[in-house]
Amino acid sequence: MGEIKLSGKFVSKYPHKFSKGKQQFLKGKRILPNPITGKESLPDLIDGTFLAYNGGRLQEACALFTQKILKANVTVGMTLSGALTPAGLGISAVIPLIKSGFVDWIVSTGANLYHDIHHALNLPLFRGTPFTPDEELRKTGVVRIYDILFENNVLMTTDHVLRQILMQPEFQKEMGTAELHYLIGKYCAEFEEQTGRKDSSLLAAAYRAGVPCYCSSPGDSSIGMNIAELEFRKSALRVNPSRDVNETAGIVLAAKREGHKTGALLIGGGSPKNFMLQTEPQLQEVMGIEEDGHDYFIQFTDARPDTGGLSGATPQEAATWGKVDPAQLPDTTVCYADSTIAFPLLVHYAMAKCKPRKLKRLYDRREKIMAALEAEYWKYNKPRKIS
Repeated sequence: MGEIKLSGKFVSKYPHKFSKGKQQFLKGKRILPNPITGKESLPDLIDGTFLAYNGGRLQEACALFTQKILKANVTVGMTLSGALTPAGLGISAVIPLIKSGFVDWIVSTGANLYHDIHHALNLPLFRGTPFTPDEELRKTGVVRIYDILFENNVLMTTDHVLRQILMQPEFQKEMGTAELHYLIGKYCAEFEEQTGRKDSSLLAAAYRAGVPCYCSSPGDSSIGMNIAELEFRKSALRVNPSRDVNETAGIVLAAKREGHKTGALLIGGGSPKNFMLQTEPQLQEVMGIEEDGHDYFIQFTDARPDTGGLSGATPQEAATWGKVDPAQLPDTTVCYADSTIAFPLLVHYAMAKCKPRKLKRLYDRREKIMAALEAEYWKYNKPRKIS
């Protein structure tokens, strides 16, 4: 076999055909990772070997989150879709972000917040299999969320306790979901003290940290179902979603008027995603207030964009609605991956790379935020009759 020597710089047979302007596309890191040894830290593994496809998007998300979004002058909103709290991600991932000051406000499905209460009450959920015979589960009183199994009594007990909470005097009025969940969180924090299992409830952690938790569809969960049932018991509790729409828009505007930036960390898609991003159209389109859109956007989703569904809508599409600042599109990324895989990796990366931030305690500032929003609204709008 003949010997072939490589020397000097490789020269193409056609050196001029594609040479003009090509260097602008070849500025990225060379794909030449070190072999995995098993001794790497997780951040080093992500930085060194997650180089392409959705691994590359996850690495981009980790870098964007830690290098830009977690700066002190960024207000971070997070959405939660999918059954994450039953899977333990409230405890393992969301609570550490709250306690570290890495998330300032939350929009969640009601189901995630309802199932969170199981943990506050120390009601057990178990790993199982998605292939269990469901008819037999129903007969024996076992509930299944894919491969999570728990007794039907977990639901009954949670409903009973929740109704007792909701009948307390402080709930007998109209309120938004941030106040609703803050008050429930206060009880969840007390349950944690009673069971000796602190940091088991997302709602309790949010209550302690002053992180407002909104629900975009408050009737679409067992919390809303129990509130509806209590109307027959003459409860005065009424949930007003309009308060949530204005409060969340006010949070974004307050950050921008302070010269700060806003970031959206979207775990899944659905209604919570839109509810967080619609804050900008609420300001610009509906209230007529000058604004440019969110500055940072990270989403973990398994939804395709080409079906027209909201969960798969890209940040580029969101920019056309004013939801994302078009000038900031390079600071956006979508990772098409299961949230139960990608989200814990992002949290670990952030906890390893970044020091805790000072809590913004946005819940405590809601009245001032709303007053500032209303004042600015009237700068752009004249009183008028609706005809």
